[in-house]
Amino acid sequence: MSAAVFAGPWDEPAWQFWLAPGAAPAGWTKVSPDTAFTDARGYGYEATDGITQDAIGSTADRPVYFSIGLAEGNYRVAVTFSGALTVKSEVRRLMLENATSAPGATARREFVVNIRRDAIAGAEPPAKTAVDLKPRERADLKWNWDDKLTLEFNSADMQNLPSVAAIEITRAEDVPTLFLLGDSTVCDQPREPYASWGQMLTRFFKPTLAVANHAESGESYQGAFDRGRLDKILSQLRPGDTVMLQFGHNDMKVVDVPAYEASIRKFVSAIRAKKAAVVLVTQVQRRTFDKDGRITNSHKDYPDAVRRVSREEKTPLIDLHAMSTKLYEALGREGSAAAFKSGDGTHHNAYGAYELAKCIIQGIRDARLPLARHIADDFARFDPAQPDAPEAVVIPPSLTAPGDRPDGS
Repeated sequence: MSAAVFAGPWDEPAWQFWLAPGAAPAGWTKVSPDTAFTDARGYGYEATDGITQDAIGSTADRPVYFSIGLAEGNYRVAVTFSGALTVKSEVRRLMLENATSAPGATARREFVVNIRRDAIAGAEPPAKTAVDLKPRERADLKWNWDDKLTLEFNSADMQNLPSVAAIEITRAEDVPTLFLLGDSTVCDQPREPYASWGQMLTRFFKPTLAVANHAESGESYQGAFDRGRLDKILSQLRPGDTVMLQFGHNDMKVVDVPAYEASIRKFVSAIRAKKAAVVLVTQVQRRTFDKDGRITNSHKDYPDAVRRVSREEKTPLIDLHAMSTKLYEALGREGSAAAFKSGDGTHHNAYGAYELAKCIIQGIRDARLPLARHIADDFARFDPAQPDAPEAVVIPPSLTAPGDRPDGS
């Protein structure tokens, strides 16, 4: 292979890492299988055990994590590889799903990753100057808030393991950002088998949009406000950006419907004041079937409050409450268990999160939102009444230790 294989239309500054055999071309940084990340080096593997080098690049029969120290912002990443490659970023955000190269050849794929810090730019006391992170965010979710971009290289095909030859990273200041704010059904879940639709959404966009997931388990509108999550997003919003809001699971335990509705309006007003777009999402259903095999509405009048605000504020709506009802009923009382963590009727696994992300993408398309222009070319129309078979969705698990159930119910 020649260096020309990895040439890209990059604006400076660019970071180019050579994982292939032999000396790195001029301007590239050589990465060997034993190159471990250190703060002093600023790049490398989080762990080097089991990583080897073949004729193409670095390979392993387990998930591999590569990090580079970078400032907060959006970054366009290109990976050159052979074999069958799945890539996740930060804490298990799905970027590439089973991307493959032709036999004996390399392929190059691009995606955009958002990385963030807890500091709120421009804020001064007595206002919050940083997001009030929960203990689990400082531990299990620390890769979401640290001073680096982390990539997970994985594979669902043990007979066609990926070999990564090169990684290119450049700032993506030109792309709009979709911010997500919500609860445990939206946020980056750190531990297998839990997953949320916000973690899967990234897979369904072209490398022309960044997704910044600021949702967190157990959160409500008031909790997100009190912890500075809204202020953090407002500090970064630019015209052309979008904020997608999905709360309700936890709000209904602590506030009545009028207070819940008032909170939605407050968030909508604050986002619009920044000349950004806002999209409301009704809360995803819980797995609560009646004797006739129909989903019961465990959220009472709270989804209708979201719909009412959407109508009155003329805000786009994605009715995930209705779409998830169709999804679960199509799978059936027993079959729908395949979409959830075993024994849990609220929190999803990779399959359930993947199907719900498809619902969101279809909702974007149905509402004819500007976001629709960024939908990946391989996304076909999705009908939640005709979901994918569970065995057809194979997301290789990340390396995580068993953990507690996420906050919220």
